[in-house]
Amino acid sequence: MSYPFERGDETLWDAGYHSGQLYFALARGAAEFLDVAPGLTPTPQGSCAVDGEVFQVFVQRLYELYTSSRNEVLRGLGHGLLVTSLVLLDRTGGRIAVRPQDAAALDEAKAALARTMAS
Repeated sequence: MSYPFERGDETLWDAGYHSGQLYFALARGAAEFLDVAPGLTPTPQGSCAVDGEVFQVFVQRLYELYTSSRNEVLRGLGHGLLVTSLVLLDRTGGRIAVRPQDAAALDEAKAALARTMAS
C-alpha cells in the first residue's frame, strides 16, 4: 500500500503508506508551528495533493527556521523534514532561496534521499 504525493496527474513521490502518512503529519505540524499552509491536502482516493506554490512558501519558511536556529535539537528535528520537502519541491519544479554556505550540504542530502524516494 502506498501514499502518493501528486500534483495534477503527476506522481511526485509514491511514498510507502506509513512514511507518507508520517511525512504529511510532520509537515502539517510544522506548518501550524510556522503559521503557514503546508500546501498538502489529503484526497478521498488515499493520496496527497501538492499545491506547488503554497508548498514552496512552506518549504522556504521551514528552511528559514532551520538556518536561523543554533539549537541542535531543533535543527535535528527539522533536518529530515526539510530535506524530504526539498526533494518534493524539486519535483514540482519549485525552488527556494538557499544561502551559499548551505547549498552543497543540502544538495548532497537531497541527492542521497531522492534516490530512495520513488516517483
